[in-house]
Amino acid sequence: MLTLPVRLLAVPLAVVLAALLPAGAAPGSGTRTTAAARSLGSDLDALFADRALTGAQVSALVTDAATGEVLYARAPGALLLPASTQKTVTAAAALELLGPDHRFTTEVLAAGPRTGGRIDGDLVLRGGGDPTLLPADLDALATAVAAAGVTEVGGALLADASRWDDVPLGPSWSWDDQAAYYSPQISALTLTTDTDYDPGTVRVVLTPGGASGQPAAVRVVPAEAPVRFTGLVATGAAGSARTAVVDRRLGGNELLLSGSVPADGGPSEEWIAVDSPALVAAGVFAAALARHGVTVQGPPREGRAPAGAAVLAAHDSAPLSALMAPFLKLSNNGIAEHLVKEIGRVRAGSGSWDSGTDRVNDFLHRAGLEPTEARQVDGSGLSRHNLLTASRLTALLTYARTRPWFATWYQALPVAGDARRAVGGTLTNRMRGTAAEGRVHAKTGSMTGVDALAGYAERADGRTLAFAVLVNGFAGSSPRPVIDAFAVRLAGGSAATVRTAPPAEVSARDWETACLVEARC
Repeated sequence: MLTLPVRLLAVPLAVVLAALLPAGAAPGSGTRTTAAARSLGSDLDALFADRALTGAQVSALVTDAATGEVLYARAPGALLLPASTQKTVTAAAALELLGPDHRFTTEVLAAGPRTGGRIDGDLVLRGGGDPTLLPADLDALATAVAAAGVTEVGGALLADASRWDDVPLGPSWSWDDQAAYYSPQISALTLTTDTDYDPGTVRVVLTPGGASGQPAAVRVVPAEAPVRFTGLVATGAAGSARTAVVDRRLGGNELLLSGSVPADGGPSEEWIAVDSPALVAAGVFAAALARHGVTVQGPPREGRAPAGAAVLAAHDSAPLSALMAPFLKLSNNGIAEHLVKEIGRVRAGSGSWDSGTDRVNDFLHRAGLEPTEARQVDGSGLSRHNLLTASRLTALLTYARTRPWFATWYQALPVAGDARRAVGGTLTNRMRGTAAEGRVHAKTGSMTGVDALAGYAERADGRTLAFAVLVNGFAGSSPRPVIDAFAVRLAGGSAATVRTAPPAEVSARDWETACLVEARC
């Protein structure tokens, strides 16, 4: 069982010990250096000798989560790309600095005097940074506006995203990932299509035609999203490969269609990041207003609510605590960046990446979680400017157990081998049938040339281990089987039980594995 200590743990001592240890060392204090500890070190060293790691950089640290005792260390202070394991830092900082009860509020305001049912001015849809805003929420806001007696707007519908800055993409994010749902433009006013909560995206549904050679039917969700299609997706022969591609031309919302879908394949879906997400949200809201009998004279455009504008309706998101599970379990990049910018706005008055990451670093400093140097420039780990160490990650894992928000944070981590996607998350298909199944709660992190895992291993003997392993710089076979075997060994199993490669085909929503297997991001 997981036990929570009632005092701060000796994080600095564990970190100092880790930093001084050579690769593979497993120190103890007096008689605590047991044969079991030596066996663990020997097994882990053997794993890291795998030829899949030839030429790669490997950093790992394992500690007792309750005492901070270092059980294994291998270059724990090496600065490496963390990929999405960085989300553990962002999540902890958000819970600490914003609080588990923090909500994001979207408002509709009247920017002009009202005469009966007419507003003589603009109507404003003002974003509050909600990464979970659904079309149904906009429909509910339109319902409230109509219920307030508004029937006509003499001006335009303004999309107000001024809560944060207008920088849409994180530092060094790849230019050719801009259509990918895992690399959305970040805006304080944005829309998602389902409860995976990928902000700034639309969903494209492709349905095969009636016969081979016919165009596939194409529709977008939400239907009112102001996008247009160029090209087509063909219907291929029954049993043919699915080669359909939906892309977006840079600088607008023209979606490019190509390839084919098999005639017997049934509908399939693609999630696409849009350009100018605030305007897309406003376009969907304009359609909702029209459905509810509210006529807006001018088309949607970007603008800011003037001082004194009257609030007609508002929608609050679920509390931050409820967003932790989709954020961490599904490795949601959009939520990560919303949290960083919101931290900057709430704590420093500026909703920017620089301001937000500065406040995150302040949190780490105050908590004494700076055993090594590091660099964080975004919330998700998508940027290749980020650098983290196994020492800092394990220090955070130990510290988090002392915080009042720990249960929320811990329960939001992916769980190894759990077939329920809402529980297993990015570990759903990993380590099944091993000692790690249900016992390893950890955050994954994968990009081209990067694979990582950081979290907890709950052993059958009741001991909880905190661990982090970062692998960078591989170009051949994926090291994921080695990483999984590492976690299985920590959970009390045999390191030889995990030798399966990542799947050749990956789910459209498993972007981390796609990055690893297809080397596309």
